[in-house]
Amino acid sequence: MARAKGGYVSVRFGNVLGSRGSVIPLFHDQIRRGGPLTITHEEMTRYFMTIPEAAQLVLQAGMLGQNGKVFVLDMGEPVRIVDLATDMARLSGLQLGYDIDLLYTGMRPGEKLHEELLTEEEEETRVVRNRIAAARSPAPPRDLEERIAELDRLAEAGDRAAILEGIRKIVPTYAVPGGESAQPPRDEGEVIPFRATGSRR
Repeated sequence: MARAKGGYVSVRFGNVLGSRGSVIPLFHDQIRRGGPLTITHEEMTRYFMTIPEAAQLVLQAGMLGQNGKVFVLDMGEPVRIVDLATDMARLSGLQLGYDIDLLYTGMRPGEKLHEELLTEEEEETRVVRNRIAAARSPAPPRDLEERIAELDRLAEAGDRAAILEGIRKIVPTYAVPGGESAQPPRDEGEVIPFRATGSRR
């Protein structure tokens, strides 16, 4: 979230390619080690953007400075993670089920099957510059800075329950990890069932 003209603007990222936590470096490392490629769910999809796109989105959001707006980059259609893993294996000269396996690990608590860039309250958008669209988010509480300072204090004290409650007061739509928003996981450690006869390994 960036401060602008006495108010707040925010940006929404997709999966930033090559950044810490991105699935791309993870798959590269797993391919280098011979697999398996780990995926939480076969229908998992995510939006993707590059590091320069992420940086430009932040800079332009700060420059536009429209208080209360959420800025989102047009990232095209979401990508199925299993398709991404398949393509990365293929580009490395490998074939899933012959040279390297795919392992479904189950969804983590609070993880969503499909990424949502905007909430229902933010669906009305308009393009403001190039591929950047803006949506108005619900007005933040008047005492937002005080609440954030309180979250800092709670974090220092390590009071997890109070932290979650404090976040929920600021963001009413926030769902506690492992709560109702968590999707039912696939069985842990299930390898995809298409290893063909006559494996080259």
